[in-house]
Amino acid sequence: MGFRFVAIPGHRVVAHPQSLPADERLEPELPPLHEAVERAFAGAEFRDVKAKDRLRALLQGDRPPDLGSPGSGFGPSALFAQPPQDLPALLRLADELESLARREAGERALVWKCSECNARYAVPVALARSVSIRCERCGNPVELNPGRSLGEESLIDPLLGAVNSARHELAGFFREAMARGWPVLVSTEERGS
Repeated sequence: MGFRFVAIPGHRVVAHPQSLPADERLEPELPPLHEAVERAFAGAEFRDVKAKDRLRALLQGDRPPDLGSPGSGFGPSALFAQPPQDLPALLRLADELESLARREAGERALVWKCSECNARYAVPVALARSVSIRCERCGNPVELNPGRSLGEESLIDPLLGAVNSARHELAGFFREAMARGWPVLVSTEERGS
């Protein structure tokens, strides 16, 4: 299930079936992998409830979400956090997400792809140097230049890099939304999409 978070000024929140305004809003840049966002909340709590369980209860509970949709392909939104009463809890959640990201970071590797056959190559960050190697699949040269890598991944679990990226992005988003005094809304993809 794909979650979409958005924060807008409280006076701009509308009821479903209207859409939330697109001009004055704040959204985290989350990885496109649905499971990365779900896993980002694993082990985190919001108001003494597991954050993942709170999301599911808001979006799939007895009382369906009744606020406007954040955009095409997403259903109605539910209120995840409202300042000022949720400010301390949301800031604790942001701290917890960043703490989980630091604890689970593990050893990192820079990643490249062969331009011909898309074979992936990863080198631990500590060992990365500018070198050229021959691709094991097609024999074409692959430039392992640290400045031109596709990014970093965890050596143990490549999805962990996306999970930790989602944690950092959500933490920053929660802090900024609360600093602005804007409610945080969450919605999920519509079933037909």
